[in-house]
Amino acid sequence: MAALCESFTLRGPGPGGGGPGLCLEPGPGHDLVLLTERGRAATLFKISDQKPLGCWSVKHGQILTCPVVCNFETHEYIAVHDDKVLRIWKNEDINLDKAFKATLSADVYRIHSLPQGGPVVLFRGGGVRTLDVLLEAPQQEIENVVSGEAIRWSGAFMEGQQPVLIFTTEKDGEFFVYVQKPKLGSLHRYKLEQQESAKPLCFTAHVTNQTVTLLCLYSNDSVYQVLIPLQQDTEEEEEEEILSKSLLLNLSVSGAVLKGTSLVVLDKDHVAVLGSLAAPGKEPRECLTIWNTKFQTLQTSKELPLGTSGQLWCYEEKFFLIHGKVLTVILYKCETSSLAAAVGKLKDSQTPDVSLFLNWNTLEDEELMVSFQSQESVALKAESRMNLRSRRSTAEQPMTLPVGQLLLNLKNASTYVLENELKKLMAKAPAPDLQATIGCVVTALIDRCKRNPKYYPQNFLQQILETHELSYSLCPDLMTVALEKKDMPLLQMCLERFPDIPEEVTYTCLKAFLSMSEAHLQTLDVNVDSVICYIDVDMDDQEVKTEIVENGFSAEMDQDMCDTKMPEESHFRSRGESCPVGLQKAALLNAVLHSAYTETFLLPHLKNLPAQQAILFLRYLYYLYVKCSEKVNTTLPGIRSPTINQIMDWMCLLLDAQFTVMVMLPEAKELLSNLHKFVRAQVRFYSELNKIEGSLQELQRLNHLRESQTYSIEVLEII
Repeated sequence: MAALCESFTLRGPGPGGGGPGLCLEPGPGHDLVLLTERGRAATLFKISDQKPLGCWSVKHGQILTCPVVCNFETHEYIAVHDDKVLRIWKNEDINLDKAFKATLSADVYRIHSLPQGGPVVLFRGGGVRTLDVLLEAPQQEIENVVSGEAIRWSGAFMEGQQPVLIFTTEKDGEFFVYVQKPKLGSLHRYKLEQQESAKPLCFTAHVTNQTVTLLCLYSNDSVYQVLIPLQQDTEEEEEEEILSKSLLLNLSVSGAVLKGTSLVVLDKDHVAVLGSLAAPGKEPRECLTIWNTKFQTLQTSKELPLGTSGQLWCYEEKFFLIHGKVLTVILYKCETSSLAAAVGKLKDSQTPDVSLFLNWNTLEDEELMVSFQSQESVALKAESRMNLRSRRSTAEQPMTLPVGQLLLNLKNASTYVLENELKKLMAKAPAPDLQATIGCVVTALIDRCKRNPKYYPQNFLQQILETHELSYSLCPDLMTVALEKKDMPLLQMCLERFPDIPEEVTYTCLKAFLSMSEAHLQTLDVNVDSVICYIDVDMDDQEVKTEIVENGFSAEMDQDMCDTKMPEESHFRSRGESCPVGLQKAALLNAVLHSAYTETFLLPHLKNLPAQQAILFLRYLYYLYVKCSEKVNTTLPGIRSPTINQIMDWMCLLLDAQFTVMVMLPEAKELLSNLHKFVRAQVRFYSELNKIEGSLQELQRLNHLRESQTYSIEVLEII
């Protein structure tokens, strides 16, 4: 099972935008990458903070001619400018002119750095040296291994304790593969089997069990695999061996063809391909895809509407690519490769959010049936592209239809028959497969909603959500359809129950809730259990106050602490205690407050929230904040009521996103001022409590020092 997760921008548009001149290499530690801009500079980025930690540039007239790499053993940086000039420096060095410099005797093609094998230098003539050997005599003669061939790709790997460098070359339309072990002086040259109708576009490789697996992306929209044994002898072969290739993957699904430009290996069963997806009758669109090579299935994809440079890098379960003019990071995950995972039905009792990554709407009927046919005991065999077959378990009853076949049979059934059969299917599903089966049922319902806009089984969907544990990844289109239908109660249930809702969807729900009129919301069956205990609205929509215990606050104290006059404070109290939204909208907003999010990914969306909606949301958060502070235990009553931490986190997040806009709006001035006064009063109040706490601790200490039989009366003055 594979999935593409959140994405964020690591670097904005540079002076020249994004393009093929960029290159990425791993940095000197976890969460660090080195970005090299051809002819300009190298920048070290901390990924999680999305900020540069250092930048080094060559002086005017010099050009960086290969990517900057890090020596993982010494934590030094290595660069080559003007083809032959080697530079080595450390983090504290600022001026590269003062860094170590060595002029080499031949042009450098690429430097590869291995965590355990050190840097390896590949020259344009095919010669290879380790950095240590090269620095002993920088002007040493470098042999010319290739003859009239141009290097197209290179990669370095560790096999045991030995570094292995592999590179491919091209000459007159023919491709060759070189395998070198620089420390052993071993060199082997192979010729790649030619194919008349197609040629290689890019390469990638990995080394396992003394075998190099070279993957080649060809122009016929296919990925081929070439196996090269790592020979132990150090003598060159007299006869040139021709490497045969085998078809690994066809990049097409249901008539849509992916024109790949970049290929990376994720693990032994998954590859990622960046390219342009072309479907008949539709405009090509660029996208990032993950494929399962074992079962030849498309696992997931992400559209990139702003276009890319065609380059793709992958480190630490993160993709890096140029989207539009910015460097974008896309998180991903790959899990155990099995047929159940390949078709989105992985059974995992520990993880509730099982994902269905295949887009069922794009599969043909036969493919849909086959995709659902992963049962509890399945024998696996991949015979051809997207042509998976499974043998049913002998323990299974012969009259039981597979889930996929049943859904296919119900594709054109009446609404009554469809819903009844789906209810039976959910009732009969075995416990290990129940969650995946429910996901299939919801997917089938949503598919019918898309084909028939008049059909929308609101009650059935709500019943499924109330009685079963689901996740966003099991039914990703459910919330999209609910937003289209303006089904606020269903969205409320999803926000309260789904643990993996993307931040973009959470923001879309928030915007929809804030924009909906109170009159319309009153006609909807919204669950108000989270608000009914602390917001009591009468027939005139006026809040009915109940007596509460104030958490150390009084009008006199606020007047003294905030340096404000009593009439102004009383006015603030009377306005601050009224809820700015109705019961239904408050309940929906509480559902948003309960949804899980990552601040980094939610903040960019909140910046797009319209100003008036942002002010309304902040007013409601402020109202909740005051309500929590008035309670002795700072806890709101009710079911699924927001906590003080959730309220404060959202308030800070909203202010971070919208502060500049709110400062410029006159209608937000009073709100920000009141919020500032209230927070300042709380800070001072808790400061006074801290002082008392110290005195009480001293009293407790003195009490332990007294003899228990001694009776005395003492007067202690707290100053």
